[in-house]
Amino acid sequence: MAAAYPVPGGEPVAIDGRCFAYVFPCAWEDHCKIGFSGDPLGRISALHPRWFGFFDLEAGMLVEAESIRDARDLELELRAGLGEYNAPAPLAIRVPAGGHTEWFRGVQALLVERVAALGARGYRVYPLRPWLRAAMERRADRLHEWTLSQLSVEELEGMAGATPSQQRVRDVLDAFGALGIEVEPLLAPSVLGWYRGSSL
Repeated sequence: MAAAYPVPGGEPVAIDGRCFAYVFPCAWEDHCKIGFSGDPLGRISALHPRWFGFFDLEAGMLVEAESIRDARDLELELRAGLGEYNAPAPLAIRVPAGGHTEWFRGVQALLVERVAALGARGYRVYPLRPWLRAAMERRADRLHEWTLSQLSVEELEGMAGATPSQQRVRDVLDAFGALGIEVEPLLAPSVLGWYRGSSL
């Protein structure tokens, strides 16, 4: 059974135990990815480390399915007949996660209509940004230990120079901020001091 999480000003959203068809539009042009996933937050963050700026979260959409097979069918329905609009994945997308046939250009308005039609048929449809925020809030209690496990004493004290682990942690913390979630209460003082200093 899916875990429901309340969103201020809206209905509770299903976070865990479901699968979703998704539309992830790019922020800078009418270019989007259509797919399905049991973890849309994990999926979008696997596509780009700065996903919260790369994708247009206000225009993104999720359709809740009853099963993986149902979600796959919904994905196929969303992209039915769009072969001529198929486009390469953006160069900034991580190749293993990108998918080669799931990117389309110039179809956002049509996808809005198709998702609305699914909603009219009884499927639960969610705007992407509040769903992602709810999912991140559900996982926020892991942030304290995760950040400490990622950063060495030398990194926390500014003695290691730039490292991939620091960039990875900064990207995650910036994502929380981008979705309006305060990280200060969630971090160890040493990590918070590092983050504030690294953001200057």
